[in-house]
Amino acid sequence: MSEENANIRALKLLYSFCPAYFPLMLLRTFLDKLIPYFNLYLSAEIINSISRGINLNKIITLVLITVIGNFILAVSVGILSGICRCKRVRLDLREAAYGNRKTLTLNYPDLESTEIRQLKRKITESSKIDNYGKGSLLSNTESMANHVINMVIAIILFVELFVTVFQVSKLITVLFCAFVAALVVVNVLYIFSVYNRNLKLSDNLSQILIDENRIDEAVDCYNMGKDVRMYRQHTIIMDIKKRAFNMEQDAHRKYANVQFTSNIPLLMISMFLNIGVYTFICIYTVKGILGIGSLIKYVGITKTLIDCIIAIFSTIASLKSNTSFVEDYLRYYDISEKMNTGTLKVNKLSLLQNAGNIIEFRDVSFKYPGAENYALWQVNFVLRMDEQLAIVGRNGSGKTTLVKLLCRLYDPTEGEILLNGINIMEYDYNEYISLFSVVFQDFKLFSFTLGQNVAAGSDYDAESVKSCLCNAGFETRFSTMPNGLDTYLYKDFTSDGIEVSGGEAQKISIARALYKDSPFILLDEPTAAIDPIAEAELFDRFNKMIVSGKTAVYISHRMASCIFCDRIVVCDHGQIVQQGSHKDLIADKDGKYFELWNAQAQHYIG
Repeated sequence: MSEENANIRALKLLYSFCPAYFPLMLLRTFLDKLIPYFNLYLSAEIINSISRGINLNKIITLVLITVIGNFILAVSVGILSGICRCKRVRLDLREAAYGNRKTLTLNYPDLESTEIRQLKRKITESSKIDNYGKGSLLSNTESMANHVINMVIAIILFVELFVTVFQVSKLITVLFCAFVAALVVVNVLYIFSVYNRNLKLSDNLSQILIDENRIDEAVDCYNMGKDVRMYRQHTIIMDIKKRAFNMEQDAHRKYANVQFTSNIPLLMISMFLNIGVYTFICIYTVKGILGIGSLIKYVGITKTLIDCIIAIFSTIASLKSNTSFVEDYLRYYDISEKMNTGTLKVNKLSLLQNAGNIIEFRDVSFKYPGAENYALWQVNFVLRMDEQLAIVGRNGSGKTTLVKLLCRLYDPTEGEILLNGINIMEYDYNEYISLFSVVFQDFKLFSFTLGQNVAAGSDYDAESVKSCLCNAGFETRFSTMPNGLDTYLYKDFTSDGIEVSGGEAQKISIARALYKDSPFILLDEPTAAIDPIAEAELFDRFNKMIVSGKTAVYISHRMASCIFCDRIVVCDHGQIVQQGSHKDLIADKDGKYFELWNAQAQHYIG
């Protein structure tokens, strides 16, 4: 991706968020830059008129034009500035929403990727460094528009000076222009020689800010508060924070030193340019070729023209130094948002009416991205409609991986998964995942209202939500909530929010799965935070609900949860080593299931 393409692509993306902002910004900039030239030109004309003894009426007319023109321009700029400010806010909000939507729609493997998470952090933290990040691209674009418009107006007015003095002395005029051009070129070359050092320092500062942000996230997470206090972890956190602070301070100091030392030669070049401009114009003023008012006008115009040319190249250098951040920005948005998906529609009614083999794992093997070993190897089994299936095994045996593949959070590395004899990758992705209601072991609830958490949306059927909470065993706690379904969970957004225990949160997540009303319900360690009595009640409720035609898949470390299931799949080291009913499997005393059952039973037998 070339530097020009990266910046242009990013600008096109930002333009799409609020197209009106950019033309309005250009118009405001033009009028804003016109004001000083308007005043400079008319002031010079007024002074020249006075010095030449021109009649009073013309002078008064020029003064009135200056006053009225300034008023009109100032009001116009003020109105446009207010509109541009609103449009810029809209652009930023839409860009932020676009970024959030991108993160929410990333493929799950990408969401888990360390590289992509670091890329996202770098984009976020680079925006906190002066002259870098997405904000810098916009500010540099505005600066470029500012300088170009300024330069065009200055050139138009400078032509008058050039024509006047060129007619008097062609050689001196050419030498003067060559002198100015040479100093401008030296200035520009020096600017570009500096930007590489700034880029390296800024990249280092960005990484320091990323590391420091991780520490801040840990400090701000109130869920860590108990452990921090009980284990006195504030000491180590503050030590790490202090080291990060010192590194950041040192990086800022180096950055500031480079900026300061870089500006000294630029100031010297600017000084020589000023001396040359003033000398050249003063000579022609003393000779009477230029009027006294023209001295003020042409010195201002020439100085502004030179400054604009230098500023344009300085902005180009700033854009170049920001290119790596723009490329990171675009690289994140270029990540594919959807799993490989087909076009086949899923007929849920047909699934519910089919009691045959619905889903089949056929020689499925899977290796997590970047992993050396397979998490699953040559897995074969079928999942029938209207069946309750348990998947058991030790930690790391591949149970949760099976569920992730079933839900298409990942696709198999080898083999295929079939739905009614068709590879699930041929189905429309969104339609396929709508078949599953899942409670993961590491489920999350949001700091929204209870009703919104269960329904996973703002609009919901209140009676259905209450019924699902009751079926999940949450009715006792729900009856104590004064605001009912409008009660906020946690205190992130309101002081009236409530804290729920691990077991209560798990019941809410189960209610959420029930509310989705999908043909398949998958419970990955659904009772880990629930006591055995509540667990028995929950499974009893599920046992009655599943009779209505849904298929349930349970993953549990508590072997007792397997007794009521129609079939049990036993995993070990990424393979399925046994399948069958509890009665059949427990009878095989040499099997893995018998080993796991007795390993737990000994803790309950006196």
